[in-house]
Amino acid sequence: MLHYLFYQKNPASHFVYIDLTIENIKHDKLQLILPSWRPGRYELGNFSKNIKRVDVFNDKNEPISFLKINKDAWEINTLGLSKIKVTYSYYCNELNAGACFADVKQIYINPVHCCMCVVGFENVKHTIELNIPESYKIASSLSINRNILTANNFDELVDSPFVASELIQTDFYKINNCTFYLHFIGICKPNWELYKKDFIAFTETMIKFWGDCPVSEYHFIFQILNHKFYHGVEHQKNTVIAIGPGYAINSGETYEDVLGVSCHELFHTWNIKFIRPIEMLPYNYNSENYARTGYVYEGFTTYYGDKLLLSSGVFNNDDYFKTLEERLQKHFHNFGRYNLSVATSSLETWLDGYIPGVPYRKTSIYDEGNLIAFMLDAKIMQLTNNKKSLRDVCVLLYERFGKKNIGYTEKDIVNLVNEVSENNLEEFFSYFVYGANDFEIGLKIAFEYLGINFDKKPNQNVCENNFGFKVIDAGHFYKITLVAPYSPAWKAGLFAGDEIISVNNIIVKNNLNQWLNYFSDTDEINLVVNSADNVKNITLSKDKKGLTYFANYKLSIKEESNNYKTWKNI
Repeated sequence: MLHYLFYQKNPASHFVYIDLTIENIKHDKLQLILPSWRPGRYELGNFSKNIKRVDVFNDKNEPISFLKINKDAWEINTLGLSKIKVTYSYYCNELNAGACFADVKQIYINPVHCCMCVVGFENVKHTIELNIPESYKIASSLSINRNILTANNFDELVDSPFVASELIQTDFYKINNCTFYLHFIGICKPNWELYKKDFIAFTETMIKFWGDCPVSEYHFIFQILNHKFYHGVEHQKNTVIAIGPGYAINSGETYEDVLGVSCHELFHTWNIKFIRPIEMLPYNYNSENYARTGYVYEGFTTYYGDKLLLSSGVFNNDDYFKTLEERLQKHFHNFGRYNLSVATSSLETWLDGYIPGVPYRKTSIYDEGNLIAFMLDAKIMQLTNNKKSLRDVCVLLYERFGKKNIGYTEKDIVNLVNEVSENNLEEFFSYFVYGANDFEIGLKIAFEYLGINFDKKPNQNVCENNFGFKVIDAGHFYKITLVAPYSPAWKAGLFAGDEIISVNNIIVKNNLNQWLNYFSDTDEINLVVNSADNVKNITLSKDKKGLTYFANYKLSIKEESNNYKTWKNI
């Protein structure tokens, strides 16, 4: 058994101290490895950078020699020793859904960040002891006995975040033989009746979708922040969701965000925690786990995370269409769709998938994967006279791979789609998954089959619609974030990162679009721009052919046809 003792010396410092006791050592050398990434975020995190100091002691509390052999591995000389203690301090000052945070109010730990793996001991019991005030409660999917948490092995340990705090508010609901817990940490007043009504609805629909629930308990752990925030991370028996502000969690867009991310993360229990690509079964915690199927494990999940809210009645048509419209705009406003396929972008998340990166370079496995799932769903329905859908593909993945602990390959996905549709859809995959192409043709076919109006609307922002550039308000100026290729802005020499200071000699202050609109009847508009600390004068002219840019997309029901009703209820 391995035992981790967690404690704080000065809670305000954000450091957590960890004493790792290792017994029954039978070798002369021992290796300890800290994971360098966390499942759910497909990039290297190099968590060892948060360790301040490591010390190792024998059972007489005498220091013994060790050597750090690479960025996240240590080798300890254990000759003649059967028991040692490794002590180290870990900096916990990132409050989101996936990292670690500790202060005077809580200890929130995602163990994959800070629990060292002892090579050769991966499959023994791992216990965590929390040295915490008696008034603290604990939220976790691990087995809890007072202040002791137990995992059956290292994989379960690092897939089981926990929170200890006085600020935990908890309620639960049951469906069949599974108990679902709702834990809120932070300043908030959850409307328990509302939450349980909607969560029960989408959870029942999801279990019906898959046919069973593979776990006996599940924990929604909500870190409630005081400002606007949105982030969720999946685990097999739980999810951590960071959301805010706390005063808004019971209504409006913030509550819709809570529902959307919660349904998405619960779907991941099946799709990525049980059903995994072969490249991630098992996880390699210390290297990239390259896979081209991100459109399945994230795209399908994004699609059904939204759609099952519609199918369960939690979302109405307008609610669902609003989420899908956002995906459409992200696709059509992203010129990377002409440069990197979704499959290649899945590999590229390990390089720069979570930052804007180089303009026009990449696509999103979440957004494009969502649209691929939507198109596949409608296409399978059309080919089978509504007898089958993408759901049948997902269920077969669960039955043939997830339940049997077998990883699927890229070819397995294509084969399952062909089997369910009773057609060869390799051309679909070649174009939409493995090709760098626009999705408009495929989307129009899907929308038409389901009886959904797919309307292209002019962008109301003058800078985007007329001149082809996007901005963010950076306080005293506007910073350009994206320029459409071959647009008037592109031809005039505006690029991402440039800062707009003035329009026709008028300093802009939270009113760029108003001034651009005011001067819209003139042939040319003069901008003063700070470009890499060099002042430039830019002359903007409208497109001579009347072309516009960054259109918005609006969805609506033509009529609730049988096709739409069948799709909606699957």
